[in-house]
Amino acid sequence: MEIAQKIKELAESHLLDGSHFIVDVVISKHKPYKVSVFLDGDKGVTIDDCSNLSRALSEDLDNVDLIKDNFTLEVGTPGLDQPLKLKRQFVKNSGRSIRVLRTDKSSHQGRMTEVTEAGIVMEAESKEKGKKKIEINRIEIPFIEIEKAIVMVSFK
Repeated sequence: MEIAQKIKELAESHLLDGSHFIVDVVISKHKPYKVSVFLDGDKGVTIDDCSNLSRALSEDLDNVDLIKDNFTLEVGTPGLDQPLKLKRQFVKNSGRSIRVLRTDKSSHQGRMTEVTEAGIVMEAESKEKGKKKIEINRIEIPFIEIEKAIVMVSFK
């Protein structure tokens, strides 16, 4: 089992209420190592959630000695520019506008209206060249066809 997976399991052992989850663990390739743990929650994440997990995980990492060299630990949330990775993140962001790049390199942008076991459902706008009429299309995209999905931020 790789180190990032072990760190993820250690972090998850401290998430007892079930409302938070680990999205990813990234370890830099160069010394001094930087271990980044990305935490998300069904109802959001506070700075206290991050600091509490950081303290507990730091203690665990010191005790189990997974990383032999010096490292820094960073616990935070995935940024707005980070793609959605887990089904749970899609559920959390249902109703929001997203941009999806599919494995066949086609892309869609619109409002995610539903998350199913197999994928997502979006309402995407399209208009024919030279015409003013905008059409709303319902698009179903299986998770296995999603290469990258990013939440679009609106400043309206």
